[in-house]
Amino acid sequence: MPELYGKSMSRRDLAERSGGTGQFGGVRLMTLSDGLERGIRLLEFRSGTGLRFTVLIDRAFDIADCEFQGKSIGWHSPSGFRHPGLHEPEGEGGLGWLRSFSGLMVTCGLDHILFMDQAPADHFNYEPRKNVSNSIHGRVSSIPAQLVGYGENWDGDTCTYWAEGIIRQGTVFGENLELRRRIEIDMGSNDIRINDVVTNRGFYLTPHMYCYHINIGYPVLDDGARYIAPIKDVVWAGHAGNYKDQSTGYRSMVAPQGKFYEQVWQHELAANEQGEQSIAIVNDRIGLGFEVITKKDQFPCMFEWQNFQAGQYALGIEPSTNHVLGAAYARENDEIIMLEHGDTREYQSVFRILADSVAISDAENRITNTHKQPVEDFPTPSGNHISIRQTK
Repeated sequence: MPELYGKSMSRRDLAERSGGTGQFGGVRLMTLSDGLERGIRLLEFRSGTGLRFTVLIDRAFDIADCEFQGKSIGWHSPSGFRHPGLHEPEGEGGLGWLRSFSGLMVTCGLDHILFMDQAPADHFNYEPRKNVSNSIHGRVSSIPAQLVGYGENWDGDTCTYWAEGIIRQGTVFGENLELRRRIEIDMGSNDIRINDVVTNRGFYLTPHMYCYHINIGYPVLDDGARYIAPIKDVVWAGHAGNYKDQSTGYRSMVAPQGKFYEQVWQHELAANEQGEQSIAIVNDRIGLGFEVITKKDQFPCMFEWQNFQAGQYALGIEPSTNHVLGAAYARENDEIIMLEHGDTREYQSVFRILADSVAISDAENRITNTHKQPVEDFPTPSGNHISIRQTK
């Protein structure tokens, strides 16, 4: 039974108070019609709590806008939400992906993540294709989805808003991978549930790497905002050679800077008894936060991306199937997931709005009870990339 406006409401209660539940929440199909967004189909979700978010059907079913009671959660970059027909994923030496990099959630994969890479292609049994050339973070985020369906579903007095889409990444003499994504939220809830299933529909043995680039912006991200996670070990920092030069540690966020060079960390997280790992970014000043809950056996690695450059101000939470050292390291250490025909990998995640100081305190207590994170902002990176072969 949803709780709306301070009271629990049955389906009958809601029916008595309106001519349709769309007055309180819902999911509806729209099409953007101007500028570089023109032609993109999207689904707008409203849960009735003041939470609103949009799903870009034509951009891999990723989440673009996200706001809570008028306060923005998700990040908007200078690139905007570019129509995939304008995207050049192979451009700029593999960095063309950055010209379509925007929104709360950008999916990376399905066969490659992290920086540009040349991978051997002998498993595709086609002599002219000696290598697979991979741009940064892979191809999937610019592929339009087939919209399977969307709407509301009632189970007794529980109403669930849902949408489902299929994204296919394929080529001749290469990969044929399918992502089936279902996004759900219950009326009266602040929990966005994402269920992904990746399947090899082809008949070649095919690599699979996967990552979510979850991007939080102002006002949740601000000077003094806190990164809360059950960190057992700070494994790696891309800026270890000049660790403190920008005066920005992993734990306490800073205001936008005029000349900030991105910082990336890899953390080894502890999981709770349910096998879940939670990360939160919270702004105590405004009493608002955002939590990401994933499963350790699905995403064994976790990155923190800090882009505090003025005009591009963002904090990234990045659950990943592989270490930050990239595809070459994964190949050398036999850590890339290889899928035979029909093999699948499943990923279940929750994005939670921490709506007030009580929700923030509850999340912090849950995370701290799992494992206490380092108290210092600059813990020495261990370099201990734990083997993930057993997750295959």
